[in-house]
Amino acid sequence: MTQERLSLRKIREILRLKYEIGLSNRAIARACQASNSTVGEYIRRARKAGLQWPVAEEVGEEEFYRRLFPEEAKPKAAQRPVPNWEEIHRDLSRRGVTLRLLWQEYREQHPDGYGRSQFQELYARWNQAHTTSMRLPHKGGEVMEVDYAGMTVPITNPETGEIREAAVFVATLPASSYIFMEIQPSQELEYWLGGHVRAFSFFGGAPKILRPDNLKTGVKKPNYYEPDLNPSYQELAEHYHTAVLPARVKKPKDKPHAENGVQNVERWVLAPLRNRTFFSIGEANHATAPLLESLNQKEMQHLGKSRHQLFEELDRPALLPLPERPYEFSRWKNARVHIDYHVAFEDHYYSVPCSLVGEEVRIRATEHLVEIFHHGQVVAIHPLSTVQGRFSTNPDHMPTHHRFVLNTDSDWLLREATEIGPQTAAYMSAVLHSRPYPQQAFRTCLGILELARKYPRARVEKACQLLLPPRLLAYQDLKSELEHLSKSVPADPLSVHENVRGDTYYQ
Repeated sequence: MTQERLSLRKIREILRLKYEIGLSNRAIARACQASNSTVGEYIRRARKAGLQWPVAEEVGEEEFYRRLFPEEAKPKAAQRPVPNWEEIHRDLSRRGVTLRLLWQEYREQHPDGYGRSQFQELYARWNQAHTTSMRLPHKGGEVMEVDYAGMTVPITNPETGEIREAAVFVATLPASSYIFMEIQPSQELEYWLGGHVRAFSFFGGAPKILRPDNLKTGVKKPNYYEPDLNPSYQELAEHYHTAVLPARVKKPKDKPHAENGVQNVERWVLAPLRNRTFFSIGEANHATAPLLESLNQKEMQHLGKSRHQLFEELDRPALLPLPERPYEFSRWKNARVHIDYHVAFEDHYYSVPCSLVGEEVRIRATEHLVEIFHHGQVVAIHPLSTVQGRFSTNPDHMPTHHRFVLNTDSDWLLREATEIGPQTAAYMSAVLHSRPYPQQAFRTCLGILELARKYPRARVEKACQLLLPPRLLAYQDLKSELEHLSKSVPADPLSVHENVRGDTYYQ
């Protein structure tokens, strides 16, 4: 097309100067005050239309223009199936669904339908346009950004039909945008750390830096420079020789690739499965695996390579080697050593050296072991027990005089019980003899003495007398019996004495 639409008079002048005077196109452009390209375009069109100088005067203006600008025959547009834009719009309101995904589904049903760009342009007239984000460079193997997706996956109980929402853990290596994801029962610490361990295994190495969000599972007290990490999370970082640098609070740009990874997982892994019903976490993870692989193998248009290709080139060679054994999840708890030199963890009691009575210790529990630390040193190790209310006692932790059935401390407890009454003393003696070591009963005995301070001694005596024959020797047994007796005993009537006015006083 010409850049300027000229009048018939000026077009004739261009042809005259060209064929009659023999001027160059540049000279003609200066003479006619038109651009050089416009002069050249009109001369080319006149030659193609057979309009030589002198142009016959009988050629009218309309005919002249028609011959210079003949209408090109437009191909008849093929009839293509028109998408249901209202349905497309409703589907787009569902999280993770994009026009590209809907276009792919449309083309699966209509192979001769609109191409992607035309599909998006037609919808854009009806609704909106889409934007893209900028990719920032990162060193290979340096950082792993982690986060939970906003979307969840419904898991249906096949027996009850109850639906619970499962969390989606996502880890991304920024240099290659390589993605790991898995579906977890919840965002609790055990699954959060397990997701890291399985991500390291998936990548075949560990990064130098972990960049999570400031969720309470991993970061107890957020601070960009010196965050207070959960002890188990810190232990995981030390196990893999990596560092944890959380993103700032409400600063998603600190971990843009995690945000982008979450978005891609929602679009290309979760959204295509939106209409499926899952009955277990394992089934859901099995269904997402091929879609995740397809996402990592898909070529990124702005780079011309897939995430997997970039991962092999940039990240894999730079990742830290994995330790021989993966990290084992552990729980930590602070506790104070009781008078019986035991500490409680999940309602089971573990012994420590008797010299630590009254000291504060830290308990670390794994799937199989319980380790107890004092000033950073291990002072006791026990197999983990799930039996509540029982004791795990190492005889080496006991003082020598506690290795006998009765001892000075036991004698003191019995003397205190004797002051309450003979039934209480007999009951406490039975409690002390019911344990492998009497110190294991000290907590129960102290509880008995505490109950004797709250209830009348006569009532405590009666409760002990009732509980002793059936050998109901637990603190809770005595407490429940005392509560029962308190409800069944009527209130004491007022005794009559000289300070009590009788009914005749008011007559």
